[in-house]
Amino acid sequence: MPLLSAILGIKTPLLRTLVPCVGLAYAIQAGSALPSIAFRTERFFDTSAFLTYLSCTGLSLYLPAALDARAAGAAAPSLLGALAAPSSLNWRRAAVSAAAAAWSVRLGGYLLARITADGGRDARFDDIRGRPGKFAGAFAAQGTWVAVTLLPVLAVNAVPAGAAPAGLLLTDVAGAAMWAVGFGVEALADGQKSRWKRDKEEKRHAEEFITSGLWGRSRHPNYFGEILLWTGVATWAGGLVVRDTVLKGLGLSLGLGSRLSMLGLVFASPALVTLLLTKATGIPIIENKYDKKYGHRADYQAWKENTPVLVPKLF
Repeated sequence: MPLLSAILGIKTPLLRTLVPCVGLAYAIQAGSALPSIAFRTERFFDTSAFLTYLSCTGLSLYLPAALDARAAGAAAPSLLGALAAPSSLNWRRAAVSAAAAAWSVRLGGYLLARITADGGRDARFDDIRGRPGKFAGAFAAQGTWVAVTLLPVLAVNAVPAGAAPAGLLLTDVAGAAMWAVGFGVEALADGQKSRWKRDKEEKRHAEEFITSGLWGRSRHPNYFGEILLWTGVATWAGGLVVRDTVLKGLGLSLGLGSRLSMLGLVFASPALVTLLLTKATGIPIIENKYDKKYGHRADYQAWKENTPVLVPKLF
């Protein structure tokens, strides 16, 4: 395959995984943008993001075996054949990839159900739905978000199987624990809000904004969970990519610069997630909307004053 030959021409194993996976992220977003712009619909905007997460994760698992086969002059394996190949058999790859996939499936399903219930409309797109340039820009930005967020997963999957330590590292345990807590918090917060909205529609309560459950401990517990879980994935990857055998396997030098560069690469993921959720598309938009709608109410002001914006209070 000419494409595999071109990828083999890339100098380092790290870039042989990163470059095609990042390219795939933008390609899927471009393919999703065209019909969305043509029909002026954002119904599948979020869904396309999570399909991109799954596709890029799958490609990063497939590439090592496919490239090994190509280098040996053999035919490229099937996806299942690649995952069963010795160059792909690595428990850490499987665990980190499964963590990313589980988050993608859960949140993607939740967001698809939410926009379907809302009639396929998302207020974020009210000003750009009919403006092709800006609508296309949203898909391009989403491609960047997916690519950067997945960097720790791609870095782990780029490590040759023989270069990774077989045993459990402290950062494996810490990263997996952070991911599990973050995943649980985000899922619980989303579930509580969905039940609250359903109960309101069924007139079981008349509350205007949710203050129960995790939402009584944080104004944005779902965002806290998402930031925590990606910090966990970065921690998981970070403890691996600074090891001598791994740096050699990735085609990098053993100096401090390489270690810092790899840590910067994997921690760019939670850094971007935190930036977007706290400074751009998440908290500022929601807080501004709620302030305009409920800012005159004493109960809203009391909830806002007594409830942390992000990190849940314990007591």
